[in-house]
Amino acid sequence: MAVSTFRTETEQGVATIFIDVPGEPVNTLRDDFQSEFQAVLATLADDASVRAIVIASGKPEGFIAGADVQMLSRARSAAEAAELSRGGQQAMDKLEALARKKPIVAAVHGPALGGGYELTLACTYRICSDDKKTQLGLPEVQLGLLPGAGGTQRLPRLIGIAQALDIILAGKTVKAPKAKKLGMVDEVVPRSILLEVAKTRARELADGKLKISRKRLDLSGGLPKLLKGLTPEVLQTIALEDNPLGRKVLFQQAKKALLKQTKGNYPAPEKALEAVRIGAEQGLEAGLKAEATLFGELVVSDVSKRLVEIFFATTALKKDTGVDEPNIQGAKVEKIGMLGAGLMGAGIAYIAADNGIFVRLKDKDDAGLARGLTQIRGILDEGVKRKRITRRDRDEKLARVTGATDFSGLTHAEVVVEAVFEDLALKQKTVAEIEKSAPRAIFASNTSSIPIGKIAEGAAHPENVIGMHFFSPVNKMPLLEVIRAPKTSSQTVATVVALGKKMGKTVIVVNDGVGFYTSRILAPYLNEASFLLAEGGAIDEIDRALTGFGFPVGPLQLLDEVGIDVGTKVAHIMHAAFGDRLLAPSGIDKLIADGRLGRKAKKGFYSYGEEKGKSRKSVDETVYDLLPGGRTRTPVSAGEAAERCVLQMVNEAALCLGEKVLRSARDGDIGAVFGLGWPPFRGGPFRYADSLGAKTIVERLRRYEEKLGLRFKPAPLLVEMAASGATFFPVAMV
Repeated sequence: MAVSTFRTETEQGVATIFIDVPGEPVNTLRDDFQSEFQAVLATLADDASVRAIVIASGKPEGFIAGADVQMLSRARSAAEAAELSRGGQQAMDKLEALARKKPIVAAVHGPALGGGYELTLACTYRICSDDKKTQLGLPEVQLGLLPGAGGTQRLPRLIGIAQALDIILAGKTVKAPKAKKLGMVDEVVPRSILLEVAKTRARELADGKLKISRKRLDLSGGLPKLLKGLTPEVLQTIALEDNPLGRKVLFQQAKKALLKQTKGNYPAPEKALEAVRIGAEQGLEAGLKAEATLFGELVVSDVSKRLVEIFFATTALKKDTGVDEPNIQGAKVEKIGMLGAGLMGAGIAYIAADNGIFVRLKDKDDAGLARGLTQIRGILDEGVKRKRITRRDRDEKLARVTGATDFSGLTHAEVVVEAVFEDLALKQKTVAEIEKSAPRAIFASNTSSIPIGKIAEGAAHPENVIGMHFFSPVNKMPLLEVIRAPKTSSQTVATVVALGKKMGKTVIVVNDGVGFYTSRILAPYLNEASFLLAEGGAIDEIDRALTGFGFPVGPLQLLDEVGIDVGTKVAHIMHAAFGDRLLAPSGIDKLIADGRLGRKAKKGFYSYGEEKGKSRKSVDETVYDLLPGGRTRTPVSAGEAAERCVLQMVNEAALCLGEKVLRSARDGDIGAVFGLGWPPFRGGPFRYADSLGAKTIVERLRRYEEKLGLRFKPAPLLVEMAASGATFFPVAMV
């Protein structure tokens, strides 16, 4: 006999519906939700003793996390997916209809996202806990979808079109205080009294003692991001969104800003905007119809499929210990040492402290230590300024970080992370020092290119040496690449993987080797951009070709951000390891001799300055004087430029998988998307290769190999797959 998702308790005329999906850690809207929920509502509608209703979660740490993504992925046609949307809309319509007769209060603790928040929108009153875990929003666009259970219609009617678009089009989730300010919820209370207050409000609504009065947020008090930079005259027109002219200007400006952000690569925000527009102009019924139709189209779109695949991959990684032995679990880490208080070291110390870990931060002198501590405080102060954390939160996090210029205080650290200068001898010396100061600690190197096995040479306990490759800026980049050396123990790997997850990172484990995985596949990508430049291509044309493909920044701008000197050093390391296949074009060394180190020197491929308080970037034409061809540049085919750079990354990824650097194609895609900015809508290098087919990839590589040489030689794995028709991922059943 099936166990129901719903449990009802009645007290003094108030029925409380507890949602508790059996056997699952969180509530999601599944196939059977609609029929069960409507049956519960029908029973309460007919019960004369029930005057008001409260909807709450039976889970200890969450309301409803949204629709079951597995359910959506099973839809085989747009019509089938649209029917799922219509079913959700009908359930919310019936909830809203009942709320007109018997007031319904949503009591929210923990995430109320997607369909979970849409359910609250159909209620009379929304009240949520002030807990940090409580967040509300409609994040569907992050999966290439739009809200499909009435969210595109009810949220604009609740908080205004402009503010609703800011939430819907960006897929934002907001915490309780901001949700209250925006009008997304009516009240915020301590978690301990949430249910009690919800029942009280339900009775007050039923008795007519509580009258709901809602005011939309004044646009002048804080503009949505999509409206930033508009003239006062345009903003004044938009503020009158209840009239046709105001709405027309609002939707025009929103679409313009949206296309600037998405470059047309992500259809979901555009379709969400269209659903909101139709609802605003033609009414609720037309809006709901459009929402369902557009939802159906998106569910079966290639972009959504790629984004959903990434979602499933990251979900699987959350359960992955990083080792294949099921009996090995990571040890608990409460204290870490952090060697080096520079940009990376301070960033790592911050995310550790931000996630409840105590940190001993060491640098060689007081000045370096002070800069690191100042950086940490600056990040936390920004959080206070943006109301993401309170001053008390900031002070608690700061108290978890202590500093030193010697090795004192490291004795009890379970893990020591180093982010010292990228020099093998220095890192080996640091290992020896830590083995004396903290003999039981795991030693983790943040190197981006030096093999961990070499760093562990001479270590008394090489089984405790591992790589933790973070990405800059550490507090924003989601990936952590854990590198296992030949002698690293499984226990060490599992412990560091668990630590990375505790720090809030998406973690992949790769085997040791020069460049590991991410740096290795990035090197030929950047190298090819340098060849295009050496052939006479213009800097901005090359970068535009790759941003057109979907990368957030072009390869030459990325070199400026990383540091041209750093990129050149890595290129030399790669060439030494892999031979002429990764030989860089001549001439780049001249840039370094000229002091062109990139953004940090305010001079690289681009020049950097300030203009009216804002940073300004433009191509520095004088750089061409140091390059072949001088200032006379040859037009670059955007298609060829993008194809050459991307093929280099795909080919190197296939080499990494074939050489067992990668554990799986899944990890390779996640590493590229979360660490290097590979466009998510293309799924990752391996999904992209599957979309074209190995045969096509090999044919294109061979064409360039004949034209440009050894660096385009196809990876053996790709050649095998081209011959057999194999794919990196199983072909979906149709």
